[in-house]
Amino acid sequence: MTALPGARGLGTLGLGSLGSALREVPVRTRSGRVVKLVGTLLEAELPGARVGEVCHVEGGGPAETVGFRGHNALLMPFGSTDGIRYGARVDTVGDMPTVSVGDGLRGRVLDGFGEPIDGKGPLGPTTRRALHAAPPDPLRRTVIRQPLETGVRVLDGLLTLGRGQRVGLMAGSGVGKSTLLGMIARRSAADVNVIALIGERGREVREFIEDVLGPEGLARSVVVVVTSDKSPVLQVRGAFVAATIADYLRDEGDDVMFFMDSVTRLAMAQRQIGLATGEPPTTKGYTPSVFGLLPRLLERAGPGVDGSGSITALYAVLVDGDDMQDPIGDAVRGIVDGHVVLSRRIASQGQFPAVDVLQSLSRVMPNVTTRQHLDAAIKMRRLLATWSENEELVRLGVYRAGASPEVDQAIARIEPIRAFLRQRTDEASGLGPALAGMEAVVGVK
Repeated sequence: MTALPGARGLGTLGLGSLGSALREVPVRTRSGRVVKLVGTLLEAELPGARVGEVCHVEGGGPAETVGFRGHNALLMPFGSTDGIRYGARVDTVGDMPTVSVGDGLRGRVLDGFGEPIDGKGPLGPTTRRALHAAPPDPLRRTVIRQPLETGVRVLDGLLTLGRGQRVGLMAGSGVGKSTLLGMIARRSAADVNVIALIGERGREVREFIEDVLGPEGLARSVVVVVTSDKSPVLQVRGAFVAATIADYLRDEGDDVMFFMDSVTRLAMAQRQIGLATGEPPTTKGYTPSVFGLLPRLLERAGPGVDGSGSITALYAVLVDGDDMQDPIGDAVRGIVDGHVVLSRRIASQGQFPAVDVLQSLSRVMPNVTTRQHLDAAIKMRRLLATWSENEELVRLGVYRAGASPEVDQAIARIEPIRAFLRQRTDEASGLGPALAGMEAVVGVK
């Protein structure tokens, strides 16, 4: 029998227990000191530091290693830098970040560390999972072949989503984005929702949870909240916490509906980190690390490998001044499998959800719908396009009835089409009712 040196209280162990005992011995802490502070960025002498690991700064709390400058590590605190002094001690045990996952997370509201902030007590049985992980092997992922009902008629009918599809939700401010997300969260056929509110106004978080999501939606959701006043590194961490929880639920066999509001504020947070560490700014000041971060995060969603579930994701993008050529919008559209555009013009006409069908696209729709469904959707799109092209002529009285059968048909059916596209927040729908409604409007059977 051999006594394990340096492990008090472990007693005398056989050689067969040596490995497990060693794993229980605390990792030796590495220490350093703060040598510089500029803005929210700390420089510390911390040999052996690794990018992504969490350190503890004396007088300042936890911080994340975000890079290096010369022989020094660059740290960004999760909280305020107030109280940090020159020469303050910095400790790290070298652990890479993890997050608690488990079925007990359903119905809970968490912070950027994955800890509960809803006052409902502990999370219950959980396990730890690495925060940063590679997406599933692309050659082993399930092919998207099944539709996912969202409960929103315009999406189910004209922009049908597949289980495991990733979609960008392009919207300006005040056009009903949060309301649409709440409708989907309450009505979709997914098993569970994971909702990441990144960089949101603090005032709006409770409104979203209580009024938009409601008790019905919250009961089948996990909500991760990091408001705009929090540190940029905590906002980025919160996005990956939500993605890791969604990964876990997918691997457990659930069909997950994942929402992120918003990718734009996440990109702004990463831009702050990049600029602070000395990255060169590019388009609209966004740094190269922003465009490296987006695919790492967005590619984690999607179908799982055979035998697991799926993550169907909606990523909200705040288009600056309703400019659909915004660099973040462009980057997201290049990664995801379709996009839904919310139009301020349509919202101003009192039509909600304010989806601009002609600017929106679901790339997997042909793979998850029937020929009958596609024919009805194509016919309705044609009527909408014809009306859009001739609307001004009709309103000015220039167009004469009978000049074009296509235009006459569009004029006759535009109001029924608009009625189809409108939906109250308390109104339920689905694939069957959506198809029946389209066929009734456009006359396809």
